Amino acid sequence: MNGLTIILELKLMNRINRNISLIALLTITVGMQAQEALKPMADISLFKTKLETMSKSTQSIACDFVQEKELVVLSEKIVSKGVFFFKKENNIRWEYIQPYRYLIIISNGQLFTRDDKNQKLYDIESNKMFQEMNKFISGCIQGDILKNDKDYSAEYFESSGNYLVKLIPREEKMRQMLNEVHIWFDKNDLTVSGLKMVESGEDYTKITFTNKKLNTDIPIEKFSFK
Repeated sequence: MNGLTIILELKLMNRINRNISLIALLTITVGMQAQEALKPMADISLFKTKLETMSKSTQSIACDFVQEKELVVLSEKIVSKGVFFFKKENNIRWEYIQPYRYLIIISNGQLFTRDDKNQKLYDIESNKMFQEMNKFISGCIQGDILKNDKDYSAEYFESSGNYLVKLIPREEKMRQMLNEVHIWFDKNDLTVSGLKMVESGEDYTKITFTNKKLNTDIPIEKFSFK
């Protein structure tokens, strides 16, 4: 779901802001997003009803992903690849494979991270920042974030193939990290089909997910910290 941006602690936050965005899902290319002709969403209430139905019926998600990180200070995008798994309730595995290996797991109220040299375990309940991050990630995955009117203002659009919701954080603390969050939903199945996180300045992160599998059997061991 920096996701999606994910925040662990000040030191880790800087690293993740540069390299990963933990949050979200599935199947739209950057080129498709750029070419789509958007218009205001015709029926927001119907969209929310369909989204809630989809969320209730989706027990698990598995997919591949490609992440593109755009930094003003760099001439080229930072591209990462990996796999993503989600299993109700709130079990998330976000695994970066190329060009480096980095693993994030959220399960049982804890957050686990591991790279080639270090691993760390955090208690989500003991840290408000972790709680907000977990709520944000899960909210993006299941669409629940659109119910959170007190934290985000929302604008609703649609194209021939997708719905687009632009979220703008209301809290100053959040706006220091994220100016906007754009979430694309596939009109065919209402799954999240793309994510763009616009950070302060002109930096942003886009994630493309492919090979989506819904309600497949994902062993709970995928979310083990061992």
